[in-house]
Amino acid sequence: MVNKILFWSGFGLAVRFWQLGIEMRPFFSQPWAYPIYGCIGASFGYWMQGVEHNQMRYLRETRD
Repeated sequence: MVNKILFWSGFGLAVRFWQLGIEMRPFFSQPWAYPIYGCIGASFGYWMQGVEHNQMRYLRETRD
């Protein structure tokens, strides 16, 4: 579970770096935004973990 949350946190941060790279803006002009993007990515990862858990439970129930 933690690996998915960490992955999506890193993905959120990478998206922020990518966004600033496209805009040609300095990376550390607003450092407060990085935790926000990291939290958004982590919450998406947590949500995806729940979706996967529900899908696996549904597949187990329909198989039996």
